[in-house]
Amino acid sequence: MPQHHNPTELDLFFNKEQKWQAEMKALRTIAVSCNLTEEFKWRHPCYTFNGGNIAIIHGFKMYCAISFFKGALLSDKKNILVQQTKNVQSGRQIRGATVEEILQLKHIIKEYLNEAIEIEKQGLKVPQKTTAEFVLADELVLAFKQQPALQKAFYTLTPGRQREYLLHFSSAKQATTRIARVENCIPRILNGKGLSDCLCGLSKRMPYCDGSHKQLKK
Repeated sequence: MPQHHNPTELDLFFNKEQKWQAEMKALRTIAVSCNLTEEFKWRHPCYTFNGGNIAIIHGFKMYCAISFFKGALLSDKKNILVQQTKNVQSGRQIRGATVEEILQLKHIIKEYLNEAIEIEKQGLKVPQKTTAEFVLADELVLAFKQQPALQKAFYTLTPGRQREYLLHFSSAKQATTRIARVENCIPRILNGKGLSDCLCGLSKRMPYCDGSHKQLKK
């Protein structure tokens, strides 16, 4: 039987009124039937095996999805996995817009989950691009020219943190959005922090943010 961590958080998530509530419950039933450990991470239901992340359930504007952390390694025999954006290296999604659609995919989802478990057992990893292979948004290049200290601080960050920023900036389609993202992140970069790092000091997942900063707004 699957283990349940933080049942209060999980129950609150699945029982609150929200879009895709029924669809996410259907995905939950499928995931726990694969004897995965159910946890609450990144404010969403996450399914793990021996501590390794296998899949997570998310709701989006037009669909809900079960996202596989190492989906790029799945064989995808049914050709149904979706790469959310071209910059996503590892994750792949199976999407559904109705409970009926999800139930029709039930056996396929279980098949893919079991394959993902085997991948985790073997310790396989998705090959990652090097930082040099990522595109620097023009807006970031301009910010570097205007603030040499920003460029120095950026390249002092770990490669993983650099890549996270580069993906965040380049994934915006509108130039105005890219400019806003760069400007909003400048204080973080100058402070030596990554995009997902904790700034308030309250996180229980240091150095990463776990949403604890919201307590400061109460």
